[in-house]
Amino acid sequence: SKHAKLLVVLDHLAQRFEPGRRYPEPEVNAILERFHPDFAALRRYLVENQFLTRESAVYWRSGGTFDV
Repeated sequence: SKHAKLLVVLDHLAQRFEPGRRYPEPEVNAILERFHPDFAALRRYLVENQFLTRESAVYWRSGGTFDV
């Protein structure tokens, strides 16, 4: 399905964020802008699908696949 494909892409994007590290919003935007000019939509999708968590314009990785 379309949503399943989106989740694969979001998981790939989530890999760009180091687990345990906090990112200010401008840094998240800069990382995501490398993949698509609508970084705000990517950021929103990552949060809505629980790959990233946001609190007071600070983000951290909260989902996706992790290397072990």
